Amino acid sequence: MNTTRPTPSKDEIALLPEFDRLRLDRITLVETTRQATEAVAALRDHPVWGFDTESKPTFVKEQVSDGPHIVQLSTLHHAWVFQLTDPGCREQVAELLAHAAHTKAGFGLGDDTKRIVAKLAVAPAAVLELNQVFRERGYRKDMGVKGAVAVLFNQRFIKSKKAATSNWANPQLSEGQLIYAANDAYAAARVFHALGLPG
Repeated sequence: MNTTRPTPSKDEIALLPEFDRLRLDRITLVETTRQATEAVAALRDHPVWGFDTESKPTFVKEQVSDGPHIVQLSTLHHAWVFQLTDPGCREQVAELLAHAAHTKAGFGLGDDTKRIVAKLAVAPAAVLELNQVFRERGYRKDMGVKGAVAVLFNQRFIKSKKAATSNWANPQLSEGQLIYAANDAYAAARVFHALGLPG
């Protein structure tokens, strides 16, 4: 019988040193078809990508999100933040996500996947829900990126509430938004590799 492994509490995580996040020099904002082509060429060399999306928040109960507004993909060294306004960029992101030869690893991807199907008319292939891996290894159900980073690296993953609830549909993303978005995907890539998963 599997024993439940303990996960650190919020108070315990708060005492840990900060996770070393990607800075702007290792984050590429992708807005155009040409930029998307360059990003695709760089990403194809890596079999596993950290994966996440962001959508403009909805504040009214019946309001339906038309997100995702950005898609983030990251390797262990660099992250790309794709804005989905340009049709050519959108098309290339859809092709990347549908490509079954590349694993897309992340946390809480159920909602992201549904929104991608609705927005890009493609079902992401080879998606790995990292929460599921932790459950299989005896951790409590809702590990999330903060818990995973604490358990694997003994570090505290910073998530800005201001960035989380910001307008991701804005044509001009702020530096704070780029850092927030890129590092969600980057942390997922780091966690995947630290778990020793094949890929």
